[in-house]
Amino acid sequence: MRNPNSTPKWLVNIVLLAAFSLAAAEQAAPAAPKKKDPPPFTPGGVYRQGDMQRPRPPVVDPGMSSPADFRARPPSDAIVLFDGTDLSAWQSQGGKGVTNLAPRWKVENGYMEVVAKTGGLVTKEKFGDCQLHIEWATPAEVKGDGQGRGNSGVFPFGHGEVQVLDSYQNDTYPDGQAAAIYHRYPPLVNACRKPGEWQTYDIICQAPRFDDQGKIKEAGRITVLHNGVLVHHAVETGCRSKEGPLALQDHGNPVRYRNIWVRKLKPYDEK
Repeated sequence: MRNPNSTPKWLVNIVLLAAFSLAAAEQAAPAAPKKKDPPPFTPGGVYRQGDMQRPRPPVVDPGMSSPADFRARPPSDAIVLFDGTDLSAWQSQGGKGVTNLAPRWKVENGYMEVVAKTGGLVTKEKFGDCQLHIEWATPAEVKGDGQGRGNSGVFPFGHGEVQVLDSYQNDTYPDGQAAAIYHRYPPLVNACRKPGEWQTYDIICQAPRFDDQGKIKEAGRITVLHNGVLVHHAVETGCRSKEGPLALQDHGNPVRYRNIWVRKLKPYDEK
């Protein structure tokens, strides 16, 4: 005789099937997308990195302080990193699995040109406090917009990236335009020349100072002039190194560089 209090077998099977189906559905359901954290704040804590709402630097005509057909003659104590003939002072940045560090950028007509996907260049020599002069030009034929238009960068050791970009009538986030210290400080003004015209950066780097325990007692700083116009004045960069190589970025655009030299700076009264 069947126990009147027992559950019918067919009902048990239905309950088990429903439980199995529910568990399977829970396993198959896609996980809720993880909420993306907002970009970090830039120095000052008001604007985040890449904020398109940040005020644009005013546009300034750089005048004739560095005309396009003029190459600044290196001072007598300068170390010439590129004179328009070869890349002997440079090597490829390399990377995972890269063993051949010979630079593969194009050299012709007195300039070097980025060859896409060959990697950036770094100097073989290291520098600390220094004055860097570099001339650059974005392509005369305008292609793309925003960050996709003549993008490259200059990396003074440990001081972040001084952005190279065609910022002539080309809108982008202010901390990513030409002469910005990328994702930290926009330039004080936009002194960019037209596409294809030669432009200059003069960059003065001060390495951080360390105490006897190796802790930073004075922050590293950088001053930048774009086409002879001051765009950064002794701003802190977060640099934590006494010295390091200089680097140029391969961002996939055929940006050109020429007339690159650097002067090592010494304290007053030091020979």
